[in-house]
Amino acid sequence: MNYKATIMIGLGFFTMGLMDPLYDTYVPVFLDGFVASRALIGSLMTIDNIMALLLIPLVTAWSDNTRTRIGRRIPFVVVLLPLSAVGFALLPYAGTATLGAFVIALVGFNLFKQSARGPVVALMPDTVPNEYRSEANGVINMMGGIAAVVGTVVLAPMMDLRLTLPVLGDVSRKLPFLISAVLIVVAAILVRLTVREREIPDPASERTPVLRSLRSVFSQQDKSAVWILVALFLWFSAYWGIRPFITLYVIEYLGLSEGIAGLSTGMVAIAYLVFAVPSGMLAHRIGRRRTIRIALAGMAILALLMFTHQAWTVRIGASRTLAVATFWGLLFLFGACWGAANTNSFPMLWQMADLDTMGAYTGVYYVFSQAAAIVTPPLTGVIVDAVGFRAIFLYAAVAMAASFLVIGRVRGGEVSPAT
Repeated sequence: MNYKATIMIGLGFFTMGLMDPLYDTYVPVFLDGFVASRALIGSLMTIDNIMALLLIPLVTAWSDNTRTRIGRRIPFVVVLLPLSAVGFALLPYAGTATLGAFVIALVGFNLFKQSARGPVVALMPDTVPNEYRSEANGVINMMGGIAAVVGTVVLAPMMDLRLTLPVLGDVSRKLPFLISAVLIVVAAILVRLTVREREIPDPASERTPVLRSLRSVFSQQDKSAVWILVALFLWFSAYWGIRPFITLYVIEYLGLSEGIAGLSTGMVAIAYLVFAVPSGMLAHRIGRRRTIRIALAGMAILALLMFTHQAWTVRIGASRTLAVATFWGLLFLFGACWGAANTNSFPMLWQMADLDTMGAYTGVYYVFSQAAAIVTPPLTGVIVDAVGFRAIFLYAAVAMAASFLVIGRVRGGEVSPAT
């Protein structure tokens, strides 16, 4: 496996890893300034997921049939990522205006980012033989983890700065987004300069229509792909039951500031970074399905510990520092398991595709993961309004346990000789 080339491909995913945690951490905070209902905040947090559900499968399958001098995925990357950077930089400005302006900014930004996501991810399986895709996906996820650490550990604390800069003026609560936008543009340029796509023969008149290509995922006699999709819907439901509300939870219950609260998602990002490559290597040794099941069982247990965290820290008389440290420790372990599940689920699905349908399989993966992200935040928002924040962790534990059972039905997707 060519690690250097894979790292350069991973620069595309670096941009997603940079935007996603900051978006998920601070968009609820901006929304909290406009609306009081947690259910409404949860509903508005599905804007990006709805657009992902609509755009990723179509744009990625479209890229399957694209042929240009610079490749079939790169044209989408070099156009859409810089536009995403501009939209991302504008979010905090819209967040100080009106709710309507902020929603328009969210829609505009996600139009570009979600269109770019599929082609960015599909770059890797286009160029890496299937027997190395778990390791390669580990490297790609490591790049996303580095970006998430930069965003949540380095940039997020800058939300607490009250600063005025020449030309830019007052950048209070804006600086992380502005710096991220610059890094996204630099990453897009480096991808264009360093990544050379494998030449794919032009299918000409034999091109498969986009919708037929997507339907082919479900028409296989072996339903392993379907079971993978159902399982990941469940584990993404667990994740998205927690993610939109974790910042508000630690601000309200652990008394953290906005900037320091961002470090909560940073714990997940750091663990994701540390364990992404080892989890790919582990799957090569013991199998992808077994690795994923271990990770899902671990996340179910950790979610239960987070559900009871407030009770047992009070019982032992923990200081606020110890309460924060133990909660962050649970999040770190959760991030390690989360990375193991996601590092190996994509390669399992790609194993069932060929080069002509790689984008379609990538797109369908996002249909199920984003469907979970659409359905879950409003549901857990209602739960929070009804019984409080802690219930989101119990919800996650149940969903992870169900996913553990479903992934046991998968029979395909393991490593096979290189193709």
